[in-house]
Amino acid sequence: MAPTAPTPSDAPTGGSGSVHPAHLTRPPLGLRERKKLRTRMAIRRATYQLIGEQGYEATTVEQIAEAAEVSPSTVFRYFPAKEDIVISDELDPALEAALRARPADEDPLDSVRQVITQGLTAALRADRAAVVQRTRLMVEVPAIRARMTETMTTTSRLLTNALADRAGRPRHDLEVQVFTAAVLGALREVTLYWAGRDHQDDLIELVDRALRMLRDGIRL
Repeated sequence: MAPTAPTPSDAPTGGSGSVHPAHLTRPPLGLRERKKLRTRMAIRRATYQLIGEQGYEATTVEQIAEAAEVSPSTVFRYFPAKEDIVISDELDPALEAALRARPADEDPLDSVRQVITQGLTAALRADRAAVVQRTRLMVEVPAIRARMTETMTTTSRLLTNALADRAGRPRHDLEVQVFTAAVLGALREVTLYWAGRDHQDDLIELVDRALRMLRDGIRL
């Protein structure tokens, strides 16, 4: 979904896509999950460092594996494609849980806005440089941008399920699916707009502006 930043060792981490919230409340991770998370984070840190030094295209999975002190097969086990290292994260379940935890009588768009803006605020506070680097790559590398669009399907399904359950509607309800698609589409465009303008604007204000446009009706 949205830009996210690497987080401390046992916290849920993002790298979204799409505009994705970070630092959402989740149950404590077990030892195995923490080890997996540390490996994923090591791979991401190595990737960002190498890309910063030599560019995206020149950075190979073999180089990433060596820098992260893992095997290339381990990199591919965690990230099926190189683009996934930049855009994937573990936050979709946390996003769904946070959305379900919002007051039942709250307007769905307000619930989404609260979850997204809280997560983005935390991500920017934790590591703005990583968020900037990630979103810059989304603009500069067509393969990353295309992969970002593909991976939004998972986020869309989880959000659709949460919103449908809250509203007492079937999960295949057309209106719910259109609502979710509109929100995620708006967040994608906000991400690209923010990065395309060299991250000069206030990202939270841009998100609010885009979601207000959905709430008030799209008029030019």
